[in-house]
Amino acid sequence: MSVGSFVFVLHSHLPFYRKAGMWPFGEESVYECMAETYIPLLNAIAELKDEGIKANLTLGITPVLAEQLSDEHMKEGFVSYCDRKMEAAQIDEARFKPRGESPNPELLHLSRYYQNWYADAQNSFTGRWGRDIIGALKGFQDEGLIEITTSCATHCLSPLLEEDTSLNLQFQTGLSTYKKHFGKTPRGFWLPECAYRPADEKRPGIGHYLNQIGIEYFFTESFVVKGGETAELRKVFGPYGSIDYVPAPKRPETGYDTFEAFSLKDYPIAVMGRHEEAGYQVWSQDHGYPGDGNYREFHKKDDRSGLNYWKLTSKDTNLGEKHLYNPEIAAERVKENSDHYVGLIQKQLHDHFRMAGKPGLLLVAFDTELFGHWWFEGVEFIKQVIRKLNKYTKIELVQAGDYISRNKPEHALELPASSWGSGGAWDVWLNKETEWMWEKIHKAESDFKACLEKHRTSDKTSDDLQKRALRQAARELLLVQSSDWPFLVTTGQAKQYAIDRFNKHLEKFNTLLSMLEEGKVSNETLESYESTDNCFQDISLDNLERTKSDYATRTK
Repeated sequence: MSVGSFVFVLHSHLPFYRKAGMWPFGEESVYECMAETYIPLLNAIAELKDEGIKANLTLGITPVLAEQLSDEHMKEGFVSYCDRKMEAAQIDEARFKPRGESPNPELLHLSRYYQNWYADAQNSFTGRWGRDIIGALKGFQDEGLIEITTSCATHCLSPLLEEDTSLNLQFQTGLSTYKKHFGKTPRGFWLPECAYRPADEKRPGIGHYLNQIGIEYFFTESFVVKGGETAELRKVFGPYGSIDYVPAPKRPETGYDTFEAFSLKDYPIAVMGRHEEAGYQVWSQDHGYPGDGNYREFHKKDDRSGLNYWKLTSKDTNLGEKHLYNPEIAAERVKENSDHYVGLIQKQLHDHFRMAGKPGLLLVAFDTELFGHWWFEGVEFIKQVIRKLNKYTKIELVQAGDYISRNKPEHALELPASSWGSGGAWDVWLNKETEWMWEKIHKAESDFKACLEKHRTSDKTSDDLQKRALRQAARELLLVQSSDWPFLVTTGQAKQYAIDRFNKHLEKFNTLLSMLEEGKVSNETLESYESTDNCFQDISLDNLERTKSDYATRTK
């Protein structure tokens, strides 16, 4: 008898990097994640399948990421990236040989390790998966091995958008892009930044837009379900390390926990909360597995080849004092950490079963890129956790949609305005450093709405050039609205790059609207924009205003 269900959610997202720089910010960020995360994850799912084990992961792929992974320019770029990495490792091998410039047997071993590693990544991409990561994921979903969820088109912070035109464009483009790549309608949705807004006197809540595209479930944070105080997010792994914790006002406790799924009060949509302790065990910089000193150091790279030859050593060790990485020792730590994690999950569900007298739900959700990219050994950790859960426990590893099908929510919740960010609010994306961005986003939303209304009622709508300009303006608006730009400004990781990208997309958007207003669309300008920002080729501008639905303002 199962003592409970474990839902393992991975959320995959990168901003639109195509033809927008290479390194340290740009296309190479996508190639790194392809080599270190997405391809190893495909291989892991396939290896589990060969063992007779269904991975049963719930894997979110944002539309803007799916578009990039399916793009021929990006595919060619990845093959070249692997060639460069292998060449760099070969040059290092000569440098580290006994008669080389800097003889070192440990570094020699690592240089050869990387030659093999990148050769395997390239061979898997071109041979095993036919240069088609998205197609391979579709195949796994069609076989029932994983479930793939969608998201807003460009990972916008939806609660902060003001116009129905924009919100519908983000949600409907997310739906149509999923259908294009995966050949079916998505059941689940990842709200970007887990950001939610309830209805108010003036406009519907985010649940309205999920309901309009037929979504059955989404995810939220633990404190949203339980009430009380938000968790501290200051010391975490991955790209969030520089976010300071700002406490939010304490909410009344709801009396509920994350061991069950709930429904929204206004819509037939299920919501599941992250399990705090099981998530903390991976994310925490002080206590999470990726902080083990034997794992590879992300930040220190060889000053010639750019390869990572060092291990974390300890959280207090300066970069200049890091010890050399040993892949074999790291592999042993993965075995121990995966054992511990399976034990933790088992204990949590056993304890709940004893207290509640029935099986419960334990859901964890992480950025996919944490595994492999930020935590180099992370994909192997996932594979071992799945294998051990399958063989040694009474825990049922299930996809999120399957869990909802088998366990209809018994209780309804009213979700507050919330996100995963500091204090559970939206301050990470809207603050003194970024408020100027939101002023421009809101003006662009309003301008686009007016432009769309004008050209829908104009004879010029029969002009193909006008139609193309409208559709490209919509793409640029979606890219302006990406939550990545204010996030990168706030964290300081790539502040100027994010500002430049935001301003560039906004400039293109405004140029297109000016040309439409003047009735003089330059085909040369339009083609240059289309060749660079080519995502969402099938974008639709129909039905973007609020439709008659089950929405009614609720003020009680």
